[in-house]
This record gives sequence, C-alpha cells and structure tokens, in this order.
Amino acid sequence: MSAETNHAGRYYHLLPDGRLQCDLCPRDCILREGQRGLCFVRQRLGDQMVLTTYGRSTGFCVDPIEKKPLNHFHPGTSVLSFGTAGCNLSCKFCQNWDISKSREIDRLADRGSPEAIAEAAHALGARSVAFTYNDPVIFAEYAMDVADACRARGIAAVAVTAGYMRDEARRDFYAKMDAANVDLKAFTEEFYFKLTAAKLAPVLDTLRFIKHETDTWLEITTPLIPGHNDSDRELDALTGWVSRELGEDVPLHFTAFHPDYRMTDIESTPPATLTRARRIGIANGLRHVYTGNVHDPEGGTTYCPGCGAAAIVRDWYRILAYRLDDEGRCKACGGAIAGRFGNKAGTFGPRRMPVMIER
Repeated sequence: MSAETNHAGRYYHLLPDGRLQCDLCPRDCILREGQRGLCFVRQRLGDQMVLTTYGRSTGFCVDPIEKKPLNHFHPGTSVLSFGTAGCNLSCKFCQNWDISKSREIDRLADRGSPEAIAEAAHALGARSVAFTYNDPVIFAEYAMDVADACRARGIAAVAVTAGYMRDEARRDFYAKMDAANVDLKAFTEEFYFKLTAAKLAPVLDTLRFIKHETDTWLEITTPLIPGHNDSDRELDALTGWVSRELGEDVPLHFTAFHPDYRMTDIESTPPATLTRARRIGIANGLRHVYTGNVHDPEGGTTYCPGCGAAAIVRDWYRILAYRLDDEGRCKACGGAIAGRFGNKAGTFGPRRMPVMIER
C-alpha cells in the first residue's frame, strides 16, 4: 500500500444512530463522516476507520536504547526510533508538542513501509526499533506491522507510550512488543484529569497487563513536575503501588521536567527532587530506581540487588563498566538481575544519527 494511502484501521464499531465509535482508547471518540478523533490521525471515511499516517513519519533517528529510557533491555545497543503526528492525551507539559499536537500532515515528510524500516534497522545494525516521539497507541496498526517485519529479521520492537488503551487493542499491541517504557505521569486522578485530559485507571490496567499477562519487558517513567506530582506522599503511594502490584524488579525512572508547551511558568525539577524520589522508591523495596534528564552517575547506574555492586555503570548514555555474565548475573556474586542482557554491552554510546528510510 502506498505510504500516502489511508490504511484501514481496526478497533471501532457502528452505533445504532449511524455514528462510528473508536474503540482504540478510553476516549471512545464518536465520529460522523469525515471527522477525526482527538488524536487527529484516526478518521471516519464511510463506515470505516482509517489511519491517515500509515507509512509516514516526522523523522527517523538512531539513538541509544537508554534514551527511551530502557536500562535493562540490551544495554549499550542502538535503536531506530520514529514517530508520526498526533496524540490521544492532551498533556499541558508535553515536551514533544510540536509533533504530538501537530495538525499538519506536511510534517510527515519521511516515508517508511514496515519492510523498509526493518531493512534499514538491519542495515544500520540497530538491535531494536522504537515507536516514540508521539504515542504509538494512535498508530497501532502501523506499529504492529513494523514489529512483525522487524521480528522476521531478528530485530526487537519497543513501545514508548502513555499506555492509554482499551483491552482488545492492548492485547493485540503487546503481543507484538518486546519491550515497553510506559509513562506513569502521576499517581492521582486529579493530575491526569487537569494536566492530561485523561484518566489514571486505564494506565494502571495497562501496566498490570504488560507485567502479568505478556512477555514484554517493562520499564516505567514518571516525570516529576514541581508542585504537581512530587510530594513525598504521592511518591510513596506511586512507588509502593509499583512494588506491590508489579514487583520489585520493574525499573522505574524519575525524570526532570523542564518548562515547555503550556507549562512554561513552572520551574525545572531540582536534582534533589529526583534524588528524594529515588530514595523513596528504594525504601519501598524497588531494586532499580533511576534518575533522568540530569547528570547523576549514581542515579544512572544499575546495582546488583544481591551484593550491591555496581553492575552497569553509566554516565548519561555512555556505559563505563558492564559486569554481567551472559545470563544477566552479577559477576561479583552471581545474583540475577532482571532484564534482557547478554555477556557484554553494546558500544553505540550517546550518539544521535538522523537517517532517511525511503526516498
């Protein structure tokens, strides 16, 4: 199918009054002929839902896997990353708002069929392909087709997502994903309602589903916004829930907010806030709590939960030391560390390489 042709979508049904309801995410957008959902990219044409961005991207780039961030999924390797336009959340603090809030199809200047993306990832030596920059939930059919093409070449598929999905789509989507980093943006319904125009509960459902009903490797990211989701009480509740409901081995990344989009009046997150959040997470039993968007070698290092040795030492996206065997066990004590590891780390480093897939 041409990269410029609307692609038939899934996850919808017709209502008795003739309108069409999208069943992809909890927004349940109800559409008349020609209307698009809040995400902008899913449109009703006739009695069908179509995906208007299939095969088109805002750009492709090779990144370190740690930038997603994924610290326990083939460390040091490269990942071919891309996104499209639109989003099914309305985060006032979005730091990719020029992409996620775009209503200009002309921004989707780069083309890439699933087969071409898989071929490019293979040629570039990428260990995985990541659906990122905007939320892959809204281009689920495209992402799943890319994941299939990549799997045929031994390349992993990674979703960087807010996790806002309905059950059927969630089951189909994560059956194709090898790893996911899910944004748990806060731990109150008030925050989700006021700052994302969404709900917390479906995100928690997605996290439980990934962890307990799939083989997808899971990591979580929470951006800390001063005065909004960084209180000791909320951080204790969030980290306690992750430890209790998902398990102590799920890596959790606390990242620094910087003023952007509709929240330019909020100060950047102080590094001390991230350190405090990390300390609370560890106190609640989490074994792998990281800090991000700040220079913090301690907060970026993976420690063995058995003996406390520094198993993977990082400085930003550069791996300085790697002390695991080929089964992901600590070389100091033989203790297992949860993740997808080999006996050596990749050597991609902190580079960022924009690439063109199809001309």
